[in-house]
Amino acid sequence: MTEIVTEPVRFASGKEELVGVLHRPADASDGPAPALVVTGAWMTVKEQMPTCYAREMAARGWTALVFDFAGWGASGGLRRQYEDPQRKIAGVLAAVDYLAARDDVDARRVGALGICASSGYVVHAADRSDTIRSVALVAPWLHDAEIVEDIYGGADAVADLKSTGDDAAASYADGTPRLVPAASLSDDRAVMFEAPYYTETDRGLIPTWRNEADLAFWRGWLEFDAIAAAPAFDKPLLMVESDAAAAPQGARKFATAMGGRAREVWLDDVTQFDFYDQDAVVTRSADEAAEHFADTLT
Repeated sequence: MTEIVTEPVRFASGKEELVGVLHRPADASDGPAPALVVTGAWMTVKEQMPTCYAREMAARGWTALVFDFAGWGASGGLRRQYEDPQRKIAGVLAAVDYLAARDDVDARRVGALGICASSGYVVHAADRSDTIRSVALVAPWLHDAEIVEDIYGGADAVADLKSTGDDAAASYADGTPRLVPAASLSDDRAVMFEAPYYTETDRGLIPTWRNEADLAFWRGWLEFDAIAAAPAFDKPLLMVESDAAAAPQGARKFATAMGGRAREVWLDDVTQFDFYDQDAVVTRSADEAAEHFADTLT
């Protein structure tokens, strides 16, 4: 097993300071090396699935940066626990710019590895940035309005969620954020009710993760269109997905909108949460990502 060394880092995204950790193989050469930004599921912190994958990529010879988005974990930002696609896209862009400016990173060979919901943020960031040269997505959650209605129970249910978000946004403006559990096995107010991983202390329920979500996020999340980036997307793209995961229809729709230019790897009977930390699944996904980046970040 390759020894991995880590370095705590800080960088700015607009006026907000983001806190991250750089992972690299201990025997890395002194010269500029290719590097990756690794991002995780919605409402998460860097120590969850992003670090799992960053360590795997570092073990395969890559420099990998994980970070907390603004408003989450150790990073700055006055508005906390608020899932904001546009602010997170800005965070991805800030992270790749930080990497590219480092003396030990080859700015011509910077990629991004997105997991779950951050897949949508990564593809939009890559669409806007010449710095991101290649992208890999693991268990991608990619939605548009049609998929949102399919997942969340139809147009009326989506309208109700947006209304809930609008009420929470008004409450926040009045100085009282409306916070609910992000995940719970017993509290049905939770955004992820009865979800595994986040409710298990040996998996995602870790001390650095604050199990709360600001309900004002609903409108911005539901109206975010990840698939809008697909038709003009011109970066090499790998998607590792499963029909047993949360939103396989989004991966298929994105690939179709790209005109078949994406490379797709479909695993059998792998759930969304399996992708986050189950050894065999993570190993396979990281192997595929490492091969993809080796082929495309040249």
